[in-house]
Amino acid sequence: MVSVVNESTQQSRSMMWLFVSFAAVALMLAAVGAYGVVSYSTAQRTFEIGVRMAMGAARRDVFGMVLGQSLRLVMAGLSTDLAASLAITRLLATFLYGTATTDPLILASVCGILMAVALLAGYVPARKAVSIDPLRAMRTD
Repeated sequence: MVSVVNESTQQSRSMMWLFVSFAAVALMLAAVGAYGVVSYSTAQRTFEIGVRMAMGAARRDVFGMVLGQSLRLVMAGLSTDLAASLAITRLLATFLYGTATTDPLILASVCGILMAVALLAGYVPARKAVSIDPLRAMRTD
């Protein structure tokens, strides 16, 4: 009987693992992309950050500014992607077992995971921005 059940659910399990691996790759690409955009933007704003620090901006303010940029980037993507995911739930309903297509717990956890990835992706550029020497930053441009 166990063999019959395993054979009948094999295709569903294969599809599940395929979706899980695509989701993991997509999450990794989102993290690398967010890191790249925030890091590039921070590098382009080196002079501005140097001026802010020379004028007396606290390190935590600069850190929050760069990290906020990362979060705004991900929030914009989440708002459009959440609307798109709610729009295509009918197509995905056949692949879901034991959960509703618009389960708020699942949607909230995915949003939380993406926010955590955004925080991690923005942390390194924010730390680099905080360690900028204002005199050296204003000389380079």
